[in-house]
Order: sequence, then structure tokens, then C-alpha cells
Amino acid sequence: MPQITMKELLEAGVHFGHQTRRWNPKMKPYVFGARNGIYIIDLQKTVDLTRKATDFAVKVASEGKKILFVGTKKQAKDVVQEEALRSGMHFVTHRWLGGMLTNYQTVKASIDRLKKFEALKASDQWKETPKKEQARIDRELTKLKQSLGGIEDMKKLPGALFVIDTEKEHIAVKEAAKLGIPTIAVVDTNCDPTGVTHVIPGNDDAIRSVRLFSKLIADSCIEGGKVFQEKLRAQDKPMNDEETDTEKKVSKFEGDIDLRGPDEADLEAAAEAPTEGETPAT
Repeated sequence: MPQITMKELLEAGVHFGHQTRRWNPKMKPYVFGARNGIYIIDLQKTVDLTRKATDFAVKVASEGKKILFVGTKKQAKDVVQEEALRSGMHFVTHRWLGGMLTNYQTVKASIDRLKKFEALKASDQWKETPKKEQARIDRELTKLKQSLGGIEDMKKLPGALFVIDTEKEHIAVKEAAKLGIPTIAVVDTNCDPTGVTHVIPGNDDAIRSVRLFSKLIADSCIEGGKVFQEKLRAQDKPMNDEETDTEKKVSKFEGDIDLRGPDEADLEAAAEAPTEGETPAT
């Protein structure tokens, strides 16, 4: 399991919260105290809760499910996308579109449109498309890639969300909660932890902090993915073992059972039986 230490948290500045006048009272359980007008996050709780969050991420990925990485703020988007791609997960880093989860069928229609344009550009038909039409399609394709490129291959709802800054991504958190999708989130002192399944108290503004947590969750996804692949490879093994056991059971009684099969045994018995009117040899 991916591990985190107090030293790593301190070096990344995870303990620095927001100014005391900008806090959310619901974050009080995760605050150690205040210093120079800034709330200090209780890093012991961060260590404990991060371990629980990474364990959960491993579990989700080990079941073959995807975790959707969400981080659209300037200091988070590049890191979040990088770690999501590294771990083979989906991501949203441009802007969360309302209904991205709760109205997924509508979003999927836009994804289908995106794929249609990509297929057109890759075909010979693109060369025959008028320049003006090409320019229009390119503009629309760029917008679609920005908004939906990270979920282009998401064929169903994710197994969980990983969110940086629940204040900014509150719509994503609410949609996930409405659908019963678990959420792992880095929650700063100005955020509302309501609706977050696995709270990671920490600085969601410092790039080093964002990178640290994004990497931990990505590593957890990779680890869980390996477990899932091992499960897939082992699926045939129980069947083979069962067949071997069956063969052993049959072999145990081979002196009592004619293993040639009923048809072959019956034919031989019929051949050896005396014909009508024939006297058996004595």
C-alpha cells in the first residue's frame, strides 16, 4: 500500500490552511490550531485519513472500477491530468459540466460527437471537406477535447471520485453523493467536508501538496489495477483444478467403471453374446 509520512506532509506544506477569517466551522475536527492568523491542519489526522483513503482507492481499482480525478484550478489541473493518465484513470481538469454524472446520457452524446469528429479527421473524407467547415469542426473539437477529453473513454459511471478543492468542485461532490458514488477529497480549512466519503485534511492550493496526494491516489489505483489483473488471470485456474479433481475421482474407481464409455462397451458385449439358437461353449 502507498504510504505517507509526517515529514513528507511537512515538506509539502500540507499543514498550512487558510486565514482564520476564511474558515469553514465544519473543518474544526481537523484543525490543530492557529498561527499568525492561519489555521494549522492536524497532520496526524491527515496521515491516518490518507492511509484509509489510499486503502479505499486500492480496493476500488482492484474491483476493476475507475476513479475519476477532478481538479480544475490552475495549480492542480496539470498535476491531476498527469497522474490520472499515469494510472489509467479518467479526469476532468478544464471545467466541471453540470450533469456530468447525474445526466451522463446527455454528456455521452457530446462524447459521441467528439469521437465522430476525430474519426472524420482521420479519414480520407477530411481532405474533401471544405476549409471553412474544417475550421469550424476544429474549433468545436478543441472545446470538446478540453471539456470531455479526460472522460472520452468512460463507458460507465466511475467507481469513485478523487477531488482537489471541494469548494471549487462542489457540484461534482454533490452529483457523486446524489448517485451514491464515493468521494476521496483533499479538503482545506475553507471547505465543507459534507458529502465527502474519505476526507483528506490538507492544503489544496500548494502545488507540492496537490502533487503529493494526486501521486498517492494514482499509485493506489495502479496497485489495485495489478490486483484486478491477477484476478482475471486466475479466473481459469479454479476450473482447471476442478477438472483435475474430477479426473482423480474417476481414476480411483477405474477398476469398477468401464471408462471406454457406454457405447463402446455395449457394442463389444453384443459382439461377444451368442446368437439366437447358438449353444454357449462349455
